[in-house]
Amino acid sequence: MRSTGMILAALVFAAPLAAQDLRGPDAFNSIEEKTERSKALFNEMAKVITHPRCMNCHPVGNLPTQGDDMRPHNPPVVRWDESGFGPPGLHCTSCHGAENVEFVGNEGSIPGHEPWHLPPVSMGWVGLTVGEICAQLKDPERNGDRTLADIQEHNATDGLVGWAWHPGKGRTPAPGSQEVFGALTKSWIETGAACPE
Repeated sequence: MRSTGMILAALVFAAPLAAQDLRGPDAFNSIEEKTERSKALFNEMAKVITHPRCMNCHPVGNLPTQGDDMRPHNPPVVRWDESGFGPPGLHCTSCHGAENVEFVGNEGSIPGHEPWHLPPVSMGWVGLTVGEICAQLKDPERNGDRTLADIQEHNATDGLVGWAWHPGKGRTPAPGSQEVFGALTKSWIETGAACPE
């Protein structure tokens, strides 16, 4: 049911970003039915997935956003091709270096990580329900031909994913930690990788 995922996404965005907390897998042990526990685990993962730190770089289309308010990227940039590195002459690395750089004499920072790029267009999440994002993550035709084990490793160890918890001055980190996010992903897979409706 599309409305349940939309309501969850609306609640995630409506809550103050700093107040978001991420419960670990053990918080769901009381849900005895395995499929329901799996869905609940993914809904908890969605607190990270639907956070601006992730959504800004997972646009549906070619225009990334920035900031906690997910405003259009400034300067205006577009996804040039499936590489996700931006157009010739203005690759993402033209501004985004290997690490975050604080502004001099002003609040904020330019985010950085090596490499800095957009995911494939097939991994766009903005506007999708939590259930639709879940189905997309599991689909090798849309997730870069990744297995569930690959997804768990990506969520638990990838440095660009990890940047979401160390986003630099002027940005709210994703809730919890990459360690908890990776553990949730592992438990979601072990309980059948069920998707919320």
